Amino acid sequence: MPQKTYMVPALERGLRILELLAGHPEGLMMNEMNALELPSASLYRMLVTLNELGYIIRDDNDRYRLGRKLLTLGYSSMDEGALAEKAFAHMRELRNRTGETVMLGVLYGAEGVVIESVKSTSAVCVSVRIGHHYPLHTAAPAKAMLAYLPDEERKKILNSIVYTKFTENTVPDAVVFERELQSVRKSGIAYDRGEELRELRCAGAPVLNASGYPVAAIWIGGPESRLDEKTLCKYGAFVKETAEKITLKITQ
Repeated sequence: MPQKTYMVPALERGLRILELLAGHPEGLMMNEMNALELPSASLYRMLVTLNELGYIIRDDNDRYRLGRKLLTLGYSSMDEGALAEKAFAHMRELRNRTGETVMLGVLYGAEGVVIESVKSTSAVCVSVRIGHHYPLHTAAPAKAMLAYLPDEERKKILNSIVYTKFTENTVPDAVVFERELQSVRKSGIAYDRGEELRELRCAGAPVLNASGYPVAAIWIGGPESRLDEKTLCKYGAFVKETAEKITLKITQ
């Protein structure tokens, strides 16, 4: 009996939509999806469902594109280890250049996750285990990735965050956080100035895929006693440079 007999039409239509959007990272409006040859009502219901589940996003201009949930699944299947392997030499170079611990992380649900780390050789330093989770509204790597997400996707995440106040420097709400992320987008560098741990200072930058989507972030972390404002900003430029090298490596 032909295998096509067992195909699920609704699932097939949904996958065809995802395949179409994968070829258009800039996004498509509903009326630009004629190649699917689907009735408008059916297509609309499929788009609404995929959007609600987080597999696609609809921006303010009514364009649909792949969402972070789908990209995260794809990146997981591609193996985070492959990313870490490509980044490791650059991370070690950055550690040697700054003397501070260097970490690589990704967004995962409502948190960030460390997937690789090169520890500082200093006695007093940041030490994190692989798999450590960090909050989105305080961590430099989370800010670096959030700043480069499509607007609609970023807004959804910002509105879902519980803005726990860890220190007097913790961002208080989505409005203030959005302003900070706009600044990060302009400079390409994100900072954590004692926002979760009072004495900790971090600088991070995004690693982008070929479509300009943030798939990871690299950052350094160390004590305030070594990372005064001038040094932190100086090292931030080094972090951005390293992130650009990794971006180039994974997109070649």
